[in-house]
Amino acid sequence: MQSYIEIKVPIRWEEPWFEQLRELLDGVNIRWQHGYYHITMAFLDETPLGVDLLTGLSRLLLPADAPTITFDRLDAFATGGGRRQVIYLTTSHTPAHFQTLVDDIRHHFKARGSVIQSDFRLHVTLGRVDDRRMNVAKLKQVINDVDLPATTLTLTGVEYRIFRGKTLSQWKLKA
Repeated sequence: MQSYIEIKVPIRWEEPWFEQLRELLDGVNIRWQHGYYHITMAFLDETPLGVDLLTGLSRLLLPADAPTITFDRLDAFATGGGRRQVIYLTTSHTPAHFQTLVDDIRHHFKARGSVIQSDFRLHVTLGRVDDRRMNVAKLKQVINDVDLPATTLTLTGVEYRIFRGKTLSQWKLKA
């Protein structure tokens, strides 16, 4: 079973910088993320059947303080062998206690036999580009024209979910 744990990021579709980004990329084939913004803390490609992951996650998450992150950068990276690109929101500085929490969660999963193939990259996916006319370099040129104000957010909502399926558990971090 594929699953993942995410921390919700409360940004809005109507943010002026997000509207500007979409306007600048009007006419490009992009599947915009709409109303469900998050940071994937760990994506589990495989988990052994019958293994209890939730008890350990609760031990890690219930006492955890909510991270406060200043989002101040837009960027893009390539996927699918360079055929597609992801436009994302990120930070210039990952808070140490958030990175430690992510590392602890990933260690918890791996110690119980889960397979995690991807490294952690703090990013909030805004859109997925599937357009032969675009590449990462062109996207970055457009993205650089967006007037993105630094926005500081406290992230409290965490969910563990089946990939493209139901939520298995939820936690609220201490704000």
